[in-house]
Amino acid sequence: MLKLHSLKYCVGNSHFRLLQPLTSSVDNAFKSYSSASDRDFLHRSILPTDHFQASLPRLPIPQLEDTLHKYLECQRQILTDDEYDQTADIVNNFKANEGPDLQKRLIAKDKQNKHTSYITKPWFDMYLKSRSPIVLNYNPFMSFQDDPRPEYQNQLIRSTNMIVSSLKFMKTLRANILEPDIYHLFPAKSDNMRFRKIMRMIPSSFAFYGAYLYKAFPLDMSQYKNLFNSTRIPRRGKDELVVNKEAKHMLVMRNGHFYVFDVLDSDGHVIEPGVIMSCVNQIMKDQSPPSTEPVAVFTAEDRDVWASYREKLISLGNEETLKLIDSAVFALCLEDGKPTDPNAITRMFLHGEAGRIWFDKSLSLIMTGSGNACVNFEHAWGDGVAVLRYFNEVFDDSTMKSVVHPSTPVQDNPANVKKLEFKLDQEMKDNLQKSVKKFNATMQSLDVDHLEYYKYTKKYVKKSGMSPDALMQLAIQMAYYRQYKQTVATYESCSTAAFKHGRTETIRPATAETKRACALFVDKNHPEPSVEELKNAMMACSKKHGSLTRNAAMGKGFDRHLFGLKTLAEEEDGKLPQMFRDPNYQKINHIILSTSTVSSPAILIGGFAPVTQNGYGVGYSIEESRIGFNVTSYPPARDAPGFIECVTKSLDDMYEVLEGRHPKRSK
Repeated sequence: MLKLHSLKYCVGNSHFRLLQPLTSSVDNAFKSYSSASDRDFLHRSILPTDHFQASLPRLPIPQLEDTLHKYLECQRQILTDDEYDQTADIVNNFKANEGPDLQKRLIAKDKQNKHTSYITKPWFDMYLKSRSPIVLNYNPFMSFQDDPRPEYQNQLIRSTNMIVSSLKFMKTLRANILEPDIYHLFPAKSDNMRFRKIMRMIPSSFAFYGAYLYKAFPLDMSQYKNLFNSTRIPRRGKDELVVNKEAKHMLVMRNGHFYVFDVLDSDGHVIEPGVIMSCVNQIMKDQSPPSTEPVAVFTAEDRDVWASYREKLISLGNEETLKLIDSAVFALCLEDGKPTDPNAITRMFLHGEAGRIWFDKSLSLIMTGSGNACVNFEHAWGDGVAVLRYFNEVFDDSTMKSVVHPSTPVQDNPANVKKLEFKLDQEMKDNLQKSVKKFNATMQSLDVDHLEYYKYTKKYVKKSGMSPDALMQLAIQMAYYRQYKQTVATYESCSTAAFKHGRTETIRPATAETKRACALFVDKNHPEPSVEELKNAMMACSKKHGSLTRNAAMGKGFDRHLFGLKTLAEEEDGKLPQMFRDPNYQKINHIILSTSTVSSPAILIGGFAPVTQNGYGVGYSIEESRIGFNVTSYPPARDAPGFIECVTKSLDDMYEVLEGRHPKRSK
């Protein structure tokens, strides 16, 4: 199975990695439904959603010396000897001169903002100040597994069930009765009703420490508020995130047209599912040809260009229409196509046709004509933790507690569906056509390929003594090494949600250990290594990767710290120390291999585009019955199908080693 981007949790783009599934499935942790209004909720947690938020630990600022040591260790793998020596001199100069003062000021600023983390504002600004189009550069997608009941795998039925489940999630969250996100190190000890009752008695200001005694680690949930009624609005220089909780309607897009209808009544209750189903059906029956003026394509433009176009749209009398789009609970994008090929599905869900997705919406649910569904999300507001929680809850609720069925009657012509129309002058019509041409050219430049691999599974890899994620990352390193005989800057995202307002930290999987393993498996200019030597090299990679992952999850990587120091120097000093002007600092942050994984039984496939023109976007997952890779690139700079071939060969070779056999060397 596959994941996304962080994705592009992507990263540029922030991609993401979760510690493990975050939510409890213990049924008796929730009170039973007691009134009709309970039909509006997923469950009623006896622990308030925000119970631990006030007591979460703050993201630590690493020691400067540790950060610089890790930075040089990582640079060692991708630089020549001369380049490394030059960068080491620059780093040592920074450590002796500007570094300590910047570190002192960063710590002081952090102490003045104890309500948040030192990285929160710079990270938000990094996204919102970027002028690059968000489609391909930032927005990732995650695709749902099919409904296990074939008769429910229907565009109308599944759309309705997912709409209602989404609304239930939103209302449960806003009622503060959504089960808090907790990482249970020993689930048998803490993932039960007794633990929850004890935690409920502990004041919120100390609750985290009570959970810690049980080796249970509550996670930050501050991003969840941006899931619904939320959008990113283009502004010149820096965009704005806006949430309007008062809106009661949702947005539906089909063939480039816009529709809205209420999904909550005047009291805030979820509209009857049959009425919602009838509204969706009415939109599906609209025989209007595809729009020749698909205004949504503007959301795929350069952000300053889109900002200027939005200002023009408002001046033409479209302000109320834009407000309806911006404030909608979320967007449902209905596609008539029924792709079955994984590459075609990736294209539809990642970017689609021009004007079919309003990319600025925090959350868009895309549904194909055959009932395949995905989430495409804007990335500035948050990372994969909140999206994955939503994703899992909606899949479970919509498949196990369906509110409409194949036998549900469909009403005709519900009164509350409104089709939105934009007022355009000739200048804006011309701009639309230019944007459509640009969009099509950009999307055609992207290549996509996919791999499903069945030789070994997560359980098999764990039994071998190796970390499943380490094996996948080694396969990625080895694949690139086979193609280009190089080790390059690599990004894997790791969530820092264990801390208040944590975002992500970077894992740097290109290590001395992976470099050595790649050479042993691939190079032919030295004696052939033994099976034992190859296996030991793999295990060394696993050990190192585990250490990197733990450090990243605990806020002890080097990337966010350096980013914080760099941002502080820019904002307060107006100039950058030589370290951040070093071409090799740019090199390590020019990500060639942008990778991300999320594991969930609800996810079928996920993906994101490369973050650089000469890079790869690698979404991957290792599940109980398969391995999946979803790879994107921009040819001719990179070759996604060729990379997939090299991944396959690398997985084959490592499987042979784990089975105690010598892999066959390529001729």
